[in-house]
Amino acid sequence: MSDFFAKLEAAVQRNDSLLCVGLDPTPAQIPPRYRTEAASDADAIVAWNRAIIEQTADLVCVYKPNIAFYEALGAAGMDALRATLAAIPENIPVILDAKRGDIGSTADAYAKACFEELGVDAVTLSPYLGSDSIQSFARYPGKGLFVLCHTSNPSAGEFQELEIADWRSLDREPNQPLYIHVARTAVTWSPNVALVVGATFPEAVARVRAVAPQRWFLIPGVGAQGGDLEATLTAGLRSDGLGAIVNASRGIANAVDHRQAAQAMRDAINAVRRKHRTASAALDAGEINESLRALVLELAELGAVRFGNFTLASGVQSPIYVDLRLLVSRPALLAKAADAYAALLADAPCDRIAGVPYAALPIGTAVAIAADKPLIYPRKEVKEHGLGKLIEGKWQPGERVAIIEDLITSGGSTIKTAETLRDAGLIVEHAIVLIDREQGGVHNLAKAGIVAHAVLTLTQILDILVNAGRLDAAKRQEVIDFLGKGK
Repeated sequence: MSDFFAKLEAAVQRNDSLLCVGLDPTPAQIPPRYRTEAASDADAIVAWNRAIIEQTADLVCVYKPNIAFYEALGAAGMDALRATLAAIPENIPVILDAKRGDIGSTADAYAKACFEELGVDAVTLSPYLGSDSIQSFARYPGKGLFVLCHTSNPSAGEFQELEIADWRSLDREPNQPLYIHVARTAVTWSPNVALVVGATFPEAVARVRAVAPQRWFLIPGVGAQGGDLEATLTAGLRSDGLGAIVNASRGIANAVDHRQAAQAMRDAINAVRRKHRTASAALDAGEINESLRALVLELAELGAVRFGNFTLASGVQSPIYVDLRLLVSRPALLAKAADAYAALLADAPCDRIAGVPYAALPIGTAVAIAADKPLIYPRKEVKEHGLGKLIEGKWQPGERVAIIEDLITSGGSTIKTAETLRDAGLIVEHAIVLIDREQGGVHNLAKAGIVAHAVLTLTQILDILVNAGRLDAAKRQEVIDFLGKGK
């Protein structure tokens, strides 16, 4: 099975698009030109959908048929849905808008119908029944799970905006809207969970982005439902200009020229993206200058980041060497680093943190103090005396654990630690590192079901040192070339 998010991002880059076209046909709206040679409504719908797909395939990042419109036509409608899916190019992902949400064997059947019978890449889901209604879908690796969070219909607030206290935790703010609890909880169910957040409520989009900073959003409600495109995208885009899929259905399907309508929408989305990226770049630079620049310069002064010619453990010659074990020799700097880790824990809901032995254990202890989070850690070997523990500290199976590591290269040590913790019954979905060396570790962790959060990337460190006059541009390029980034 293909990985939905990899397929999505490839389509986004290839077509320079965050546009999702909804394929939601009704017999009453079939344009006359598609009825000419059609023997039935179902045949006309297939002709209509094929025309939309043929004219927009290089302008979209995803298609989203709503299964209700096909089910309403009975067996012929379902045949039309299959024919529509077959017409979509293989390199463009499909979200089936089905809003499923049930438990046990019923959920198993729904998941099988979506992913095996129809073969779609992702599906929309209702969270009302809780996590066990989602797990049947989550068992399909690489499939996207779009959980309804705050929808675009006028009466969405009747339930979704009810303010409640989270009785499970005293650490969270009281009286948060229900949709915020949905966002916070749903992202813990699977790394493949994304969220549906309607464009008619830009304030809700902003609040959900604050608690789910890296997840993809599906945003309906722009166009016929009156959503404000610029306000919604400004609230929902990540700083990289990604993370939000904008759905348009009737505005494109009912247009005389499907391509022209799709291109106009894609261009409008991209205009907001350009403005957002410019603003985000300025903000990110300011944040680094204010909060992280001093940390980077002190790391360099300590010798934790060095440049020269070093032989790594693998035998590879490297122009850069990072040794964060030195942090223990400068307590004030260790405390600054711990505060930076602690800030990222907001994106990694957990009951405890776990340090990777042994380099990250002092850092893990500092983070535990800074974030007031209980620390555990796995041993590299089982004790042959006392209680014979493999995992030190107090914990219970079923608890969520975020791994603390000093840096990430390939991610091997983090994955090994996660396996030890998971074998003991703990849930591991997040890892936080001080430095991402940008050499594939984030991708490897994602394949292992772990979301990586880095305080700094190596590229950011290089740029800070160059701007501070601590590193020349030629050495920066040498390191970039070594990393294989080609910048």
